[in-house]
Amino acid sequence: METKQYPDMECDVVIAGCGVAGLYAALNLPTSTRVIMLSKGAVDECDSMLAQGGICVLPEGSDYDAFFEDTMHAGHYENRRESVDIMIRSSRTVIDDLLALGVDFERKLDGTLDFTREGAHSRPRIAFHADITGKEITTKLLDAVRRLPNVKILEHVAMVDILLESHDGVDTCAGVVAVPVTEEASLDPADELSGTLGKSADGAAAPFNIRATHTLWACGGIGGLYQNSTNYPHIAGDGLGIAMKHQVEVEHLDYIQIHPTTLFSRSKGRRFLVSESVRGEGAVLLNANGERFVDELLPRDVVSQAIQKQMKKDGTDFVWEDLRTIPRDELVSHFPNIIEHCKEMGYDVFKE
Repeated sequence: METKQYPDMECDVVIAGCGVAGLYAALNLPTSTRVIMLSKGAVDECDSMLAQGGICVLPEGSDYDAFFEDTMHAGHYENRRESVDIMIRSSRTVIDDLLALGVDFERKLDGTLDFTREGAHSRPRIAFHADITGKEITTKLLDAVRRLPNVKILEHVAMVDILLESHDGVDTCAGVVAVPVTEEASLDPADELSGTLGKSADGAAAPFNIRATHTLWACGGIGGLYQNSTNYPHIAGDGLGIAMKHQVEVEHLDYIQIHPTTLFSRSKGRRFLVSESVRGEGAVLLNANGERFVDELLPRDVVSQAIQKQMKKDGTDFVWEDLRTIPRDELVSHFPNIIEHCKEMGYDVFKE
């Protein structure tokens, strides 16, 4: 497959990443700003598309203290308090922005937002769209960005380094070095910083420079590096690698969120996420003897550790999740995608 060639470019803002973070940032920039966005894979191959359960929001002002305490508790009180405050206080504004863009969150009969519950939350405060909330949000954001005349999206293009300019002896970021990615290209993160990511079968690498006044990294985490992961394999910590190469300060790289529940499989490839809101609506986790062994709504790290401990105790590679505890009508309306995928894999969630 021939590698697409790009000339050097200039813009006001270059954004590495086309998930929710990058798209929402682009929508909040002035329309007079020239923006270039990079998507390492296809534009819809971002982890934002895969989120199922929903997005937390402050239901009403009186819930602030409980929401704050739930969040701090889930983070073992190591959270940056200012960040938690911003997240909670801005949540309704963000949801209103998404509603204005046409995001179809579930509603109650009176027209107000419906909420589901997830782990570490003491009450339901998760806005959702069935069990494909991430796809609903990201698709509407992407549609809105594509309508902007000031934004150009480059698919299958990866950031592999940053451009530097020296001012009074201090290096500053002046954009990014990018390279086209083909389906044949290696996704080995070690190749990314060596500039070989754009090499196709014929060895034609085509790195190019994007000079920008401002550079925004919205390129996701490191989930694709794991053998068992719900993430796309190209989500490989690009930004972190480049940051460390240039001695940019990073923090808490050992804090890696593990989602407790994915559908067990012995096959290779990305794993199917089983939303936390399934447990929020009443599903339970069972050991090899069919017994509950953990409070399913504890913070994710606690539930994940409990699962690991139980598997070791049982001598198994999995535990069971029972959805029969959820009323059938609720199960059908809220989790159709999960039901269908389990059915394709040979599981009837209504009976087993």
